[in-house]
Amino acid sequence: ITMDAFTKKEIQKVIVAGLQEDLMENGDLSSQSAVPKGCMARGRFLAKADGVVAGLEVAEMVFATVDPKIKVKWSKKEGEYVTRGTYFGDVDGPANTLLTAERLALNLMQRMSGIATQTARMVDQVRPYRTKILDTRKTAPGLRYVDKLACRIGGGTNHRMGLYDMVMIKDNHITAAGSITKAVNKVVSFLESKSLFGVIPIEVETNSLAGVKEVLTCLPKVDRVMLDNMVKMVEVKSSKVDTSMLSKALKIIGGRVQTEASGNITLETVKAVAATGVDMISSGALTHSVTALDISLKIKLLLSSAL
Repeated sequence: ITMDAFTKKEIQKVIVAGLQEDLMENGDLSSQSAVPKGCMARGRFLAKADGVVAGLEVAEMVFATVDPKIKVKWSKKEGEYVTRGTYFGDVDGPANTLLTAERLALNLMQRMSGIATQTARMVDQVRPYRTKILDTRKTAPGLRYVDKLACRIGGGTNHRMGLYDMVMIKDNHITAAGSITKAVNKVVSFLESKSLFGVIPIEVETNSLAGVKEVLTCLPKVDRVMLDNMVKMVEVKSSKVDTSMLSKALKIIGGRVQTEASGNITLETVKAVAATGVDMISSGALTHSVTALDISLKIKLLLSSAL
């Protein structure tokens, strides 16, 4: 997975903001004062837990922003699995600037690797089926592009990036408009006025079979239907789920429109949901409940001259 120019630009903004947050007007007081001038360092990235590594290119961007003299070399690629105790990259450069960049690089790598790891686990669960795993907008504020890149690295597919690139008619929109049909018609009229109908996809959220049937009367104006909370937890401890309502909805739809399941999606339930034949499964837990992958940077060598 490589970043397109727009994503790289947005992530560069995150890096600049992160460094500003760390350095402010005084800069890195610890490294400026404690590290001898001219001292060079060589560090090694160590995985302290099993998982999928992500954010390698982002880490390179962090180091390059702080000091172009810092060079990074990886022995693993984005999206590859590492086991605890694996060294997967080296970084060489001036000790003071390397240490300045260390925490931001690690913070982003750890978060991204955590998201990629959880995404990869879900993708593995649904591999026997044609179902795609989607992320959501439930990302950390300011880290939308970081989080969604991590999902792609883990094998997932990005849902809409924001409110600007897809219309999603949710329950509150339907309540405000008066019905699904009224909401769809209003959206179509608005998009047509902006010459965006047929360019911007339309998705409608439903949580009942009656809602599903009403969406079908709006075809072909609607591109996708979200089947929300149609997966019911039967037993929390065993993560046993009842997918009967979801199956009924899919039978009613009969392949006439794209389908997305959402709600009660966990690593333990996702396989049963995919087995219904739904096209896509979205999970907010991929990003809003991420457990960062523990990664450290171990300084192995300090020299007073260039390496």
